[in-house]
Amino acid sequence: MPSQPASGYPTSVVHLVKLAFPHGEWSLLTGLPRQVVIAATSAEPDSPRRTVAEGLAGLDAIAAGRASDSDLVRAVVAAIYAETDPGAAAAEEFRDRGAGLAQVLAECRRATDVLAMRADPADSAAYRQWVESIAARVCGASRSGGWLGVGGETLSEAERRFLADLGTALNLR
Repeated sequence: MPSQPASGYPTSVVHLVKLAFPHGEWSLLTGLPRQVVIAATSAEPDSPRRTVAEGLAGLDAIAAGRASDSDLVRAVVAAIYAETDPGAAAAEEFRDRGAGLAQVLAECRRATDVLAMRADPADSAAYRQWVESIAARVCGASRSGGWLGVGGETLSEAERRFLADLGTALNLR
């Protein structure tokens, strides 16, 4: 019986999915979810408490990929949990927001191109939708503009703009 990584997904299946991609492309696909978490936390300047809440929501959203119908998404989640500390991006923001966001959107466009060349269309769509869902969960994790946790809006204008740009970069819009 194949060994089971911490994600509960058979190591042999992860290995087979990984073989479909050259190392650099696999690294892009496994690194992008964490980068999207950081970008989503960086879309709107927040307090450290809100940034941590957003980062934790991102970690939950990444882990939710374990339940995906897509072999690719499940393999990426398994690889993330096998190769890195999944909590590494829990409270990070870019120092240069504009440059960081632009870089992540460029990486999303690159990942979309890689998926179009190498992945089954259903797996490609599932991966891109999963990445978008990670960002949406992060952006919606804390309210902005309220006072002492009361009022404010779930998504700021900057977060809405980031999510729209992300959807475009992932060819979902």
